Amino acid sequence: MHHPNTDPRFSIYYRYRVFPAFTASAETRLVERKPVVVVGAGPIGLTTALDLARYGVPSVILESEQQVSEGSRAIVFTRRSLEILQQVGIADRVSESGLGWRFGNSFYRDRLVFRMEAPHDPDDRFPPMTNLQQPYLEEYLVEAVAANPLIELRWGNKVVGLEQSGESASLQVDTPKGLYTLEADWVVAADGARSAIRNLLNLKLEGASYEGRFVIADIRTELNLPTERQAYFDPPWNPGNTVLMHREPHGIWRIDYQLPAGESPEQALRPESLRSRIDAQLRMIGIESPAWELDWCSVYSARALTLPEYVHDRVIFTGDAAHLLPIFGVRGANTGFQDCHDLAWKLAFTVNGWAGDGLLPSYSQERVAAAHEIIHEAGKSTRFMTPPTAGYRRVRDAVLSLSLSQEFVRPLYHWRTSRSHDYAASTLNCRDDDDARFRAGPRDGAPLANVRLGEDRYLLDRLGASFYLLHFGDGDGGAVPAELQAQAQAIRARGIPFQILAVAPAGQERVEGADQWIEDVEGRMRASYGIETGGAYLIRPDQHVCARWLQLSAGQLHAAMTKALGHH
Repeated sequence: MHHPNTDPRFSIYYRYRVFPAFTASAETRLVERKPVVVVGAGPIGLTTALDLARYGVPSVILESEQQVSEGSRAIVFTRRSLEILQQVGIADRVSESGLGWRFGNSFYRDRLVFRMEAPHDPDDRFPPMTNLQQPYLEEYLVEAVAANPLIELRWGNKVVGLEQSGESASLQVDTPKGLYTLEADWVVAADGARSAIRNLLNLKLEGASYEGRFVIADIRTELNLPTERQAYFDPPWNPGNTVLMHREPHGIWRIDYQLPAGESPEQALRPESLRSRIDAQLRMIGIESPAWELDWCSVYSARALTLPEYVHDRVIFTGDAAHLLPIFGVRGANTGFQDCHDLAWKLAFTVNGWAGDGLLPSYSQERVAAAHEIIHEAGKSTRFMTPPTAGYRRVRDAVLSLSLSQEFVRPLYHWRTSRSHDYAASTLNCRDDDDARFRAGPRDGAPLANVRLGEDRYLLDRLGASFYLLHFGDGDGGAVPAELQAQAQAIRARGIPFQILAVAPAGQERVEGADQWIEDVEGRMRASYGIETGGAYLIRPDQHVCARWLQLSAGQLHAAMTKALGHH
Protein backbone atom coordinates (compact mmCIF):
# COMPACT_ATOMS: atom_id res chain seq x y z
CA MET A 1 0.00 0.00 0.00
CA HIS A 2 1.01 3.58 -0.68
CA HIS A 3 1.71 5.60 2.48
CA PRO A 4 2.58 9.23 1.73
CA ASN A 5 4.03 11.40 4.46
CA THR A 6 1.23 12.85 6.62
CA ASP A 7 3.44 15.08 8.75
CA PRO A 8 3.18 18.71 7.59
CA ARG A 9 6.31 19.80 5.78
CA PHE A 10 8.62 22.20 7.61
CA SER A 11 8.68 25.88 6.68
CA ILE A 12 9.41 29.08 8.58
CA TYR A 13 7.00 31.12 6.44
CA TYR A 14 4.44 28.77 4.84
CA ARG A 15 1.88 26.70 6.75
CA TYR A 16 1.48 23.31 5.09
CA ARG A 17 -1.87 21.57 5.13
CA VAL A 18 -2.20 17.77 4.90
CA PHE A 19 -5.22 16.79 2.80
CA PRO A 20 -7.12 13.55 3.43
CA ALA A 21 -6.26 10.70 1.08
CA PHE A 22 -8.90 9.50 -1.36
CA THR A 23 -9.55 5.78 -0.74
CA ALA A 24 -13.19 5.21 -1.75
CA SER A 25 -12.38 3.44 -5.02
CA ALA A 26 -10.01 1.05 -3.27
CA GLU A 27 -12.78 0.15 -0.85
CA THR A 28 -15.55 -0.41 -3.40
CA ARG A 29 -13.45 -2.00 -6.18
CA LEU A 30 -15.62 -0.36 -8.81
CA VAL A 31 -13.85 0.43 -12.11
CA GLU A 32 -14.63 4.00 -13.15
CA ARG A 33 -14.19 5.50 -16.60
CA LYS A 34 -13.24 9.20 -16.85
CA PRO A 35 -12.82 11.43 -19.91
CA VAL A 36 -9.48 12.78 -18.68
CA VAL A 37 -7.19 11.76 -15.83
CA VAL A 38 -4.40 14.18 -14.97
CA VAL A 39 -1.48 12.60 -13.13
CA GLY A 40 0.26 15.12 -10.89
CA ALA A 41 -1.07 18.06 -8.85
CA GLY A 42 1.80 20.43 -9.38
CA PRO A 43 1.23 23.81 -11.05
CA ILE A 44 1.03 22.29 -14.54
CA GLY A 45 -1.36 19.46 -13.70
CA LEU A 46 -3.69 21.73 -11.75
CA THR A 47 -3.67 24.39 -14.48
CA THR A 48 -4.38 21.75 -17.14
CA ALA A 49 -7.48 20.54 -15.27
CA LEU A 50 -8.74 24.09 -14.74
CA ASP A 51 -8.13 24.93 -18.39
CA LEU A 52 -10.02 21.81 -19.55
CA ALA A 53 -12.95 22.72 -17.32
CA ARG A 54 -13.32 26.03 -19.17
CA TYR A 55 -14.49 23.94 -22.17
CA GLY A 56 -16.80 21.77 -20.07
CA VAL A 57 -14.40 18.81 -19.90
CA PRO A 58 -14.40 17.03 -16.52
CA SER A 59 -11.23 15.52 -15.11
CA VAL A 60 -9.77 13.65 -12.17
CA ILE A 61 -6.36 14.65 -10.78
CA LEU A 62 -4.25 11.99 -9.09
CA GLU A 63 -1.54 13.16 -6.68
CA SER A 64 0.72 10.74 -4.82
CA GLU A 65 1.40 13.19 -1.96
CA GLN A 66 -1.12 14.71 0.45
CA GLN A 67 0.22 18.27 0.52
CA VAL A 68 1.60 20.85 -1.85
CA SER A 69 5.23 20.80 -2.90
CA GLU A 70 8.13 21.17 -0.49
CA GLY A 71 10.28 24.29 -0.70
CA SER A 72 10.03 27.38 -2.86
CA ARG A 73 11.03 25.54 -6.07
CA ALA A 74 9.79 27.56 -9.06
CA ILE A 75 9.71 31.16 -7.85
CA VAL A 76 9.85 33.34 -11.00
CA PHE A 77 6.77 33.53 -13.21
CA THR A 78 6.83 35.45 -16.47
CA ARG A 79 4.25 37.84 -17.88
CA ARG A 80 3.03 35.15 -20.29
CA SER A 81 2.53 32.71 -17.39
CA LEU A 82 0.43 35.34 -15.58
CA GLU A 83 -1.64 35.81 -18.76
CA ILE A 84 -2.30 32.06 -18.79
CA LEU A 85 -3.08 31.99 -15.07
CA GLN A 86 -5.51 34.86 -15.71
CA GLN A 87 -7.47 32.49 -17.95
CA VAL A 88 -7.91 30.01 -15.06
CA GLY A 89 -8.74 32.72 -12.55
CA ILE A 90 -5.77 33.06 -10.18
CA ALA A 91 -3.50 35.72 -11.73
CA ASP A 92 -4.78 38.46 -9.43
CA ARG A 93 -3.89 36.41 -6.35
CA VAL A 94 -0.40 35.76 -7.69
CA SER A 95 0.08 39.46 -8.45
CA GLU A 96 -1.17 40.52 -5.02
CA SER A 97 1.10 38.06 -3.19
CA GLY A 98 4.13 38.18 -5.47
CA LEU A 99 6.93 40.65 -6.12
CA GLY A 100 7.11 42.07 -9.63
CA TRP A 101 10.47 42.99 -11.16
CA ARG A 102 12.20 43.74 -14.45
CA PHE A 103 15.94 44.29 -13.87
CA GLY A 104 18.84 41.85 -13.58
CA ASN A 105 22.40 42.67 -12.49
CA SER A 106 25.58 40.77 -13.33
CA PHE A 107 28.72 41.28 -11.25
CA TYR A 108 32.25 40.17 -12.05
CA ARG A 109 33.98 39.76 -8.73
CA ASP A 110 32.92 42.98 -6.98
CA ARG A 111 31.99 45.13 -9.99
CA LEU A 112 28.64 45.57 -11.75
CA VAL A 113 29.37 44.86 -15.42
CA PHE A 114 25.90 44.39 -16.97
CA ARG A 115 22.36 45.47 -16.14
CA MET A 116 19.51 43.80 -17.98
CA GLU A 117 16.15 45.50 -18.39
CA ALA A 118 13.17 43.40 -19.41
CA PRO A 119 10.71 45.20 -21.73
CA HIS A 120 7.59 46.66 -20.15
CA ASP A 121 5.15 49.24 -21.48
CA PRO A 122 1.66 50.56 -20.63
CA ASP A 123 0.03 47.84 -22.76
CA ASP A 124 1.26 45.15 -20.35
CA ARG A 125 -1.04 44.25 -17.47
CA PHE A 126 1.60 42.18 -15.67
CA PRO A 127 5.28 42.88 -14.95
CA PRO A 128 7.91 40.95 -16.92
CA MET A 129 8.60 38.67 -13.92
CA THR A 130 6.85 37.98 -10.62
CA ASN A 131 8.50 36.21 -7.69
CA LEU A 132 6.31 33.92 -5.57
CA GLN A 133 7.10 30.62 -3.88
CA GLN A 134 5.56 27.59 -5.55
CA PRO A 135 3.55 26.39 -2.51
CA TYR A 136 1.50 29.59 -2.63
CA LEU A 137 0.84 29.17 -6.35
CA GLU A 138 -0.23 25.57 -5.81
CA GLU A 139 -2.47 26.63 -2.91
CA TYR A 140 -4.31 29.12 -5.12
CA LEU A 141 -4.70 26.49 -7.86
CA VAL A 142 -5.89 23.83 -5.39
CA GLU A 143 -8.54 26.22 -4.06
CA ALA A 144 -9.69 27.01 -7.61
CA VAL A 145 -9.90 23.27 -8.33
CA ALA A 146 -11.92 22.64 -5.15
CA ALA A 147 -14.40 25.31 -6.27
CA ASN A 148 -14.84 23.77 -9.73
CA PRO A 149 -17.53 21.05 -9.94
CA LEU A 150 -15.93 19.51 -13.05
CA ILE A 151 -12.67 18.60 -11.28
CA GLU A 152 -11.97 15.97 -8.63
CA LEU A 153 -8.58 16.01 -6.88
CA ARG A 154 -7.55 12.72 -5.28
CA TRP A 155 -4.72 13.16 -2.81
CA GLY A 156 -2.53 10.22 -1.78
CA ASN A 157 -3.17 8.33 -5.05
CA LYS A 158 -0.04 6.98 -6.74
CA VAL A 159 -0.11 5.51 -10.26
CA VAL A 160 1.79 2.21 -10.26
CA GLY A 161 0.58 0.63 -13.50
CA LEU A 162 -0.59 1.71 -16.95
CA GLU A 163 -1.94 -0.15 -19.96
CA GLN A 164 -3.38 1.23 -23.19
CA SER A 165 -5.87 -0.44 -25.48
CA GLY A 166 -7.18 1.45 -28.47
CA GLU A 167 -9.68 3.97 -27.19
CA SER A 168 -8.68 4.14 -23.53
CA ALA A 169 -5.99 3.70 -20.91
CA SER A 170 -6.19 1.72 -17.68
CA LEU A 171 -4.39 2.98 -14.59
CA GLN A 172 -3.48 0.99 -11.50
CA VAL A 173 -3.67 3.38 -8.56
CA ASP A 174 -2.25 2.70 -5.10
CA THR A 175 -3.71 4.33 -2.00
CA PRO A 176 -3.31 4.01 1.79
CA LYS A 177 -6.12 1.41 1.65
CA GLY A 178 -4.94 -0.53 -1.37
CA LEU A 179 -5.13 -0.62 -5.15
CA TYR A 180 -7.89 0.29 -7.55
CA THR A 181 -8.28 0.52 -11.33
CA LEU A 182 -9.24 3.72 -13.08
CA GLU A 183 -9.94 3.93 -16.81
CA ALA A 184 -9.57 7.07 -18.85
CA ASP A 185 -10.20 8.15 -22.41
CA TRP A 186 -7.09 10.32 -22.06
CA VAL A 187 -4.26 10.52 -19.54
CA VAL A 188 -2.27 13.73 -19.10
CA ALA A 189 1.12 13.03 -17.55
CA ALA A 190 2.02 16.13 -15.53
CA ASP A 191 3.92 14.25 -12.85
CA GLY A 192 7.18 16.12 -13.03
CA ALA A 193 10.85 15.45 -13.60
CA ARG A 194 10.74 11.92 -12.16
CA SER A 195 7.57 11.08 -14.09
CA ALA A 196 6.20 7.66 -13.12
CA ILE A 197 4.13 7.63 -16.31
CA ARG A 198 7.23 8.19 -18.44
CA ASN A 199 8.94 5.31 -16.67
CA LEU A 200 5.92 3.00 -17.00
CA LEU A 201 5.94 3.59 -20.76
CA ASN A 202 9.73 3.15 -20.83
CA LEU A 203 10.24 6.48 -22.59
CA LYS A 204 13.61 8.19 -22.61
CA LEU A 205 14.45 11.88 -22.64
CA GLU A 206 16.96 13.05 -25.22
CA GLY A 207 19.50 15.84 -24.93
CA ALA A 208 22.35 16.91 -22.65
CA SER A 209 23.10 17.09 -18.94
CA TYR A 210 25.66 19.58 -17.65
CA GLU A 211 28.19 18.84 -14.97
CA GLY A 212 27.78 21.99 -12.89
CA ARG A 213 25.77 21.52 -9.68
CA PHE A 214 24.09 24.29 -7.71
CA VAL A 215 22.81 24.46 -4.14
CA ILE A 216 19.46 26.23 -3.69
CA ALA A 217 19.14 27.71 -0.22
CA ASP A 218 16.11 29.68 0.93
CA ILE A 219 16.93 31.84 3.94
CA ARG A 220 15.11 34.46 5.97
CA THR A 221 17.23 37.56 6.47
CA GLU A 222 17.12 41.34 6.17
CA LEU A 223 18.87 42.64 3.06
CA ASN A 224 18.75 46.16 1.68
CA LEU A 225 18.57 45.03 -1.93
CA PRO A 226 15.83 45.63 -4.53
CA THR A 227 13.67 42.92 -6.08
CA GLU A 228 16.07 42.25 -8.93
CA ARG A 229 18.08 39.28 -10.10
CA GLN A 230 21.65 39.40 -8.80
CA ALA A 231 24.29 37.21 -10.50
CA TYR A 232 27.88 37.08 -9.22
CA PHE A 233 30.58 35.59 -11.43
CA ASP A 234 33.88 34.43 -9.95
CA PRO A 235 33.21 35.77 -6.44
CA PRO A 236 36.22 35.69 -4.09
CA TRP A 237 34.70 33.03 -1.85
CA ASN A 238 33.68 30.76 -4.77
CA PRO A 239 36.40 31.30 -7.43
CA GLY A 240 35.57 30.33 -10.98
CA ASN A 241 31.92 29.67 -10.12
CA THR A 242 28.60 31.54 -10.10
CA VAL A 243 26.15 32.73 -7.42
CA LEU A 244 22.56 33.91 -7.99
CA MET A 245 20.23 35.77 -5.60
CA HIS A 246 16.49 36.52 -5.72
CA ARG A 247 14.16 38.21 -3.26
CA GLU A 248 11.01 36.23 -2.40
CA PRO A 249 7.92 37.32 -0.45
CA HIS A 250 7.79 37.01 3.36
CA GLY A 251 11.39 38.08 3.95
CA ILE A 252 12.88 35.06 2.16
CA TRP A 253 15.94 35.18 -0.10
CA ARG A 254 16.96 32.52 -2.60
CA ILE A 255 20.69 31.96 -2.91
CA ASP A 256 21.92 29.59 -5.64
CA TYR A 257 25.62 28.86 -5.61
CA GLN A 258 27.67 26.61 -7.83
CA LEU A 259 29.65 23.78 -6.24
CA PRO A 260 33.29 22.98 -6.94
CA ALA A 261 33.82 20.00 -9.22
CA GLY A 262 33.71 16.68 -7.40
CA GLU A 263 31.69 17.78 -4.38
CA SER A 264 28.70 15.54 -3.69
CA PRO A 265 25.20 16.80 -2.83
CA GLU A 266 25.49 15.18 0.59
CA GLN A 267 28.66 17.13 1.32
CA ALA A 268 27.17 20.35 0.00
CA LEU A 269 24.05 20.14 2.19
CA ARG A 270 25.86 19.58 5.47
CA PRO A 271 24.93 22.34 7.95
CA GLU A 272 28.52 23.50 8.35
CA SER A 273 28.97 23.74 4.56
CA LEU A 274 25.74 25.72 4.12
CA ARG A 275 26.64 28.03 7.00
CA SER A 276 30.13 28.89 5.78
CA ARG A 277 29.09 29.54 2.17
CA ILE A 278 25.96 31.54 2.88
CA ASP A 279 27.89 33.61 5.42
CA ALA A 280 30.60 34.22 2.83
CA GLN A 281 28.04 35.40 0.24
CA LEU A 282 26.35 37.75 2.70
CA ARG A 283 29.69 39.19 3.78
CA MET A 284 30.61 39.75 0.15
CA ILE A 285 27.54 41.97 -0.36
CA GLY A 286 28.33 43.97 2.80
CA ILE A 287 26.71 42.14 5.72
CA GLU A 288 29.42 42.19 8.40
CA SER A 289 27.73 39.84 10.86
CA PRO A 290 25.35 37.62 8.85
CA ALA A 291 22.18 36.60 10.66
CA TRP A 292 19.83 34.27 8.84
CA GLU A 293 17.56 31.27 9.23
CA LEU A 294 17.39 28.38 6.76
CA ASP A 295 14.00 27.38 5.40
CA TRP A 296 14.79 24.85 2.66
CA CYS A 297 17.71 23.66 0.57
CA SER A 298 18.36 21.31 -2.31
CA VAL A 299 20.87 20.54 -5.07
CA TYR A 300 20.19 20.66 -8.79
CA SER A 301 22.12 20.26 -12.02
CA ALA A 302 21.37 21.87 -15.38
CA ARG A 303 19.74 19.52 -17.88
CA ALA A 304 18.45 20.16 -21.39
CA LEU A 305 16.32 17.12 -22.26
CA THR A 306 13.04 16.44 -24.00
CA LEU A 307 10.91 13.58 -25.19
CA PRO A 308 10.93 13.52 -29.01
CA GLU A 309 7.13 13.11 -29.01
CA TYR A 310 4.60 14.23 -26.38
CA VAL A 311 1.53 12.27 -27.52
CA HIS A 312 1.75 8.49 -27.03
CA ASP A 313 -1.57 6.93 -28.00
CA ARG A 314 -3.87 7.88 -25.10
CA VAL A 315 -1.15 9.38 -22.91
CA ILE A 316 -0.01 12.99 -23.34
CA PHE A 317 3.02 14.51 -21.60
CA THR A 318 3.34 18.09 -20.43
CA GLY A 319 5.64 20.18 -18.24
CA ASP A 320 8.68 18.53 -16.65
CA ALA A 321 7.28 15.10 -17.47
CA ALA A 322 7.83 16.03 -21.14
CA HIS A 323 11.11 17.91 -20.83
CA LEU A 324 13.78 19.04 -18.36
CA LEU A 325 15.20 22.48 -19.04
CA PRO A 326 17.93 24.56 -17.39
CA ILE A 327 16.43 26.96 -14.87
CA PHE A 328 18.68 29.81 -16.03
CA GLY A 329 16.25 32.21 -17.69
CA VAL A 330 13.30 30.92 -15.60
CA ARG A 331 12.31 28.30 -18.15
CA GLY A 332 10.98 25.37 -16.11
CA ALA A 333 7.45 26.11 -14.90
CA ASN A 334 7.01 28.94 -17.40
CA THR A 335 7.54 26.56 -20.31
CA GLY A 336 5.15 24.12 -18.63
CA PHE A 337 2.36 26.71 -18.49
CA GLN A 338 2.71 27.29 -22.23
CA ASP A 339 2.64 23.51 -22.74
CA CYS A 340 -0.60 22.96 -20.88
CA HIS A 341 -2.30 26.03 -22.36
CA ASP A 342 -1.48 24.72 -25.85
CA LEU A 343 -2.68 21.25 -24.89
CA ALA A 344 -5.91 22.06 -23.01
CA TRP A 345 -7.94 23.53 -25.85
CA LYS A 346 -6.79 20.89 -28.32
CA LEU A 347 -7.60 18.02 -25.97
CA ALA A 348 -10.94 19.63 -25.05
CA PHE A 349 -11.87 20.07 -28.72
CA THR A 350 -10.92 16.41 -29.30
CA VAL A 351 -13.01 15.18 -26.34
CA ASN A 352 -15.96 17.33 -27.47
CA GLY A 353 -15.80 16.07 -31.06
CA TRP A 354 -14.87 19.41 -32.64
CA ALA A 355 -11.33 18.53 -33.76
CA GLY A 356 -9.87 17.20 -36.97
CA ASP A 357 -7.30 14.42 -36.98
CA GLY A 358 -4.44 16.92 -37.07
CA LEU A 359 -5.36 19.02 -34.03
CA LEU A 360 -4.01 16.93 -31.13
CA PRO A 361 -0.80 15.95 -32.97
CA SER A 362 -0.14 19.67 -33.47
CA TYR A 363 0.35 19.98 -29.69
CA SER A 364 3.38 17.73 -29.89
CA GLN A 365 4.67 19.41 -33.05
CA GLU A 366 4.44 22.90 -31.58
CA ARG A 367 5.72 22.16 -28.10
CA VAL A 368 8.56 19.78 -29.05
CA ALA A 369 9.77 22.47 -31.45
CA ALA A 370 9.52 25.00 -28.60
CA ALA A 371 11.52 22.69 -26.32
CA HIS A 372 14.28 22.34 -28.92
CA GLU A 373 14.35 26.12 -29.35
CA ILE A 374 14.62 26.56 -25.57
CA ILE A 375 17.35 23.94 -25.33
CA HIS A 376 19.33 25.78 -28.00
CA GLU A 377 18.92 29.14 -26.25
CA ALA A 378 19.28 27.79 -22.73
CA GLY A 379 22.41 25.92 -23.74
CA LYS A 380 24.12 29.24 -24.39
CA SER A 381 23.20 30.53 -20.94
CA THR A 382 24.11 27.27 -19.26
CA ARG A 383 27.51 27.05 -20.94
CA PHE A 384 28.23 30.58 -19.76
CA MET A 385 27.04 29.93 -16.20
CA THR A 386 28.63 26.47 -15.92
CA PRO A 387 31.27 25.97 -18.65
CA PRO A 388 31.25 22.24 -19.53
CA THR A 389 34.83 22.04 -20.89
CA ALA A 390 38.19 23.73 -20.41
CA GLY A 391 37.71 25.49 -23.76
CA TYR A 392 34.35 26.95 -22.81
CA ARG A 393 35.80 28.05 -19.47
CA ARG A 394 38.67 29.89 -21.17
CA VAL A 395 36.21 31.75 -23.41
CA ARG A 396 33.92 32.55 -20.48
CA ASP A 397 36.83 33.78 -18.34
CA ALA A 398 38.04 35.97 -21.22
CA VAL A 399 34.58 37.55 -21.47
CA LEU A 400 34.52 38.15 -17.72
CA SER A 401 37.93 39.81 -17.78
CA LEU A 402 37.21 41.93 -20.86
CA SER A 403 33.88 43.08 -19.42
CA LEU A 404 35.72 45.20 -16.86
CA SER A 405 36.84 47.55 -19.60
CA GLN A 406 35.09 46.62 -22.86
CA GLU A 407 31.43 47.52 -23.34
CA PHE A 408 30.91 45.29 -26.40
CA VAL A 409 31.29 41.98 -24.51
CA ARG A 410 28.90 42.82 -21.67
CA PRO A 411 25.68 41.75 -23.46
CA LEU A 412 27.08 38.20 -23.40
CA TYR A 413 25.97 38.16 -19.76
CA HIS A 414 22.34 38.30 -20.92
CA TRP A 415 20.51 35.29 -19.53
CA ARG A 416 18.01 34.91 -22.41
CA THR A 417 14.86 35.04 -20.35
CA SER A 418 11.97 32.67 -21.03
CA ARG A 419 9.60 34.19 -23.59
CA SER A 420 6.30 33.49 -25.31
CA HIS A 421 6.77 31.02 -28.12
CA ASP A 422 5.89 31.78 -31.70
CA TYR A 423 4.32 28.90 -33.63
CA ALA A 424 5.25 30.30 -37.02
CA ALA A 425 5.63 26.81 -38.49
CA SER A 426 2.38 25.44 -37.03
CA THR A 427 0.26 23.25 -39.25
CA LEU A 428 -2.77 25.15 -37.91
CA ASN A 429 -1.73 28.46 -39.47
CA CYS A 430 -3.42 29.75 -42.61
CA ARG A 431 -1.02 29.67 -45.57
CA ASP A 432 -2.87 31.88 -48.03
CA ASP A 433 -3.86 34.83 -45.85
CA ASP A 434 -2.34 38.34 -45.87
CA ASP A 435 0.28 37.71 -43.18
CA ALA A 436 3.19 38.77 -45.38
CA ARG A 437 1.49 42.07 -46.28
CA PHE A 438 1.23 43.35 -42.70
CA ARG A 439 3.78 45.88 -41.46
CA ALA A 440 2.88 45.63 -37.76
CA GLY A 441 1.07 43.36 -35.31
CA PRO A 442 1.58 39.75 -34.22
CA ARG A 443 2.27 37.42 -37.13
CA ASP A 444 0.68 34.02 -37.72
CA GLY A 445 1.65 31.73 -34.85
CA ALA A 446 2.57 34.54 -32.45
CA PRO A 447 0.78 35.17 -29.16
CA LEU A 448 -1.72 38.00 -29.21
CA ALA A 449 -0.28 41.36 -28.21
CA ASN A 450 -2.04 42.91 -25.24
CA VAL A 451 -3.37 46.48 -25.51
CA ARG A 452 -4.43 48.75 -22.67
CA LEU A 453 -8.02 49.86 -23.28
CA GLY A 454 -8.50 52.11 -20.27
CA GLU A 455 -8.08 52.20 -16.51
CA ASP A 456 -7.37 48.59 -15.49
CA ARG A 457 -8.84 47.29 -18.77
CA TYR A 458 -6.85 45.30 -21.32
CA LEU A 459 -7.51 43.39 -24.54
CA LEU A 460 -6.64 39.99 -23.07
CA ASP A 461 -9.22 40.54 -20.31
CA ARG A 462 -11.88 40.16 -23.01
CA LEU A 463 -10.79 36.70 -24.15
CA GLY A 464 -11.98 33.34 -22.86
CA ALA A 465 -12.28 29.70 -23.91
CA SER A 466 -13.12 30.35 -27.54
CA PHE A 467 -11.88 31.17 -31.00
CA TYR A 468 -12.09 34.91 -31.66
CA LEU A 469 -12.37 36.88 -34.85
CA LEU A 470 -10.81 40.25 -34.00
CA HIS A 471 -12.63 42.34 -36.60
CA PHE A 472 -11.67 45.90 -37.55
CA GLY A 473 -14.73 47.49 -39.13
CA ASP A 474 -14.66 49.57 -42.32
CA GLY A 475 -17.70 51.61 -43.28
CA ASP A 476 -21.33 51.17 -42.17
CA GLY A 477 -20.33 52.23 -38.67
CA GLY A 478 -17.93 49.32 -38.43
CA ALA A 479 -20.73 46.71 -38.67
CA VAL A 480 -19.66 43.10 -39.19
CA PRO A 481 -20.57 42.08 -42.77
CA ALA A 482 -23.59 39.79 -43.01
CA GLU A 483 -21.59 37.01 -44.71
CA LEU A 484 -19.14 36.91 -41.77
CA GLN A 485 -22.02 36.87 -39.30
CA ALA A 486 -23.53 33.93 -41.17
CA GLN A 487 -20.21 32.07 -41.19
CA ALA A 488 -19.76 32.67 -37.45
CA GLN A 489 -23.23 31.29 -36.84
CA ALA A 490 -22.44 28.20 -38.94
CA ILE A 491 -19.31 27.59 -36.84
CA ARG A 492 -21.24 27.95 -33.58
CA ALA A 493 -23.98 25.64 -34.89
CA ARG A 494 -21.39 22.83 -34.83
CA GLY A 495 -20.86 23.47 -31.10
CA ILE A 496 -17.51 25.22 -31.59
CA PRO A 497 -16.99 28.22 -29.29
CA PHE A 498 -16.52 31.23 -31.56
CA GLN A 499 -16.97 34.95 -30.99
CA ILE A 500 -16.60 38.09 -33.05
CA LEU A 501 -14.76 40.81 -31.11
CA ALA A 502 -15.10 44.04 -33.04
CA VAL A 503 -12.79 47.05 -32.82
CA ALA A 504 -15.01 50.11 -33.07
CA PRO A 505 -14.00 53.69 -33.86
CA ALA A 506 -14.07 56.34 -31.13
CA GLY A 507 -17.55 57.38 -30.06
CA GLN A 508 -19.30 54.24 -31.28
CA GLU A 509 -21.25 52.50 -28.53
CA ARG A 510 -21.98 49.19 -30.28
CA VAL A 511 -21.15 47.22 -33.43
CA GLU A 512 -23.89 45.42 -35.32
CA GLY A 513 -23.22 41.69 -35.64
CA ALA A 514 -20.44 41.52 -33.00
CA ASP A 515 -20.55 39.47 -29.80
CA GLN A 516 -18.30 42.03 -28.11
CA TRP A 517 -16.79 45.34 -29.16
CA ILE A 518 -13.93 47.55 -28.12
CA GLU A 519 -13.97 51.31 -28.55
CA ASP A 520 -10.56 52.18 -30.02
CA VAL A 521 -10.52 55.71 -28.61
CA GLU A 522 -6.96 56.66 -29.58
CA GLY A 523 -6.55 54.28 -32.51
CA ARG A 524 -4.03 52.26 -30.50
CA MET A 525 -5.56 48.90 -31.43
CA ARG A 526 -5.29 49.66 -35.14
CA ALA A 527 -1.73 50.91 -34.76
CA SER A 528 -0.68 47.88 -32.68
CA TYR A 529 -2.24 45.46 -35.14
CA GLY A 530 -1.14 47.13 -38.36
CA ILE A 531 -4.64 47.83 -39.68
CA GLU A 532 -5.87 51.18 -40.96
CA THR A 533 -9.22 50.25 -42.50
CA GLY A 534 -10.93 46.86 -42.48
CA GLY A 535 -9.10 43.66 -41.75
CA ALA A 536 -9.29 40.89 -39.15
CA TYR A 537 -7.25 38.48 -37.02
CA LEU A 538 -8.31 34.90 -36.24
CA ILE A 539 -7.24 34.01 -32.69
CA ARG A 540 -6.94 30.48 -31.31
CA PRO A 541 -8.32 29.66 -27.84
CA ASP A 542 -4.75 29.84 -26.46
CA GLN A 543 -4.47 33.45 -27.70
CA HIS A 544 -2.13 32.68 -30.62
CA VAL A 545 -2.83 34.15 -34.04
CA CYS A 546 -3.56 31.59 -36.76
CA ALA A 547 -4.59 33.93 -39.62
CA ARG A 548 -4.85 37.62 -40.45
CA TRP A 549 -6.27 39.51 -43.38
CA LEU A 550 -6.42 43.07 -44.68
CA GLN A 551 -9.81 42.16 -46.17
CA LEU A 552 -11.78 39.04 -45.22
CA SER A 553 -14.46 37.00 -46.95
CA ALA A 554 -16.66 34.26 -45.49
CA GLY A 555 -14.90 31.67 -47.65
CA GLN A 556 -11.51 32.69 -46.30
CA LEU A 557 -12.77 32.48 -42.71
CA HIS A 558 -14.23 29.03 -43.35
CA ALA A 559 -10.97 27.78 -44.84
CA ALA A 560 -8.86 29.21 -42.01
CA MET A 561 -11.12 27.69 -39.34
CA THR A 562 -11.03 24.33 -41.09
CA LYS A 563 -7.23 24.38 -40.94
CA ALA A 564 -7.10 25.71 -37.36
CA LEU A 565 -9.27 22.81 -36.23
CA GLY A 566 -6.82 20.30 -37.64
CA HIS A 567 -8.79 19.22 -40.72
CA HIS A 568 -6.02 18.76 -43.27
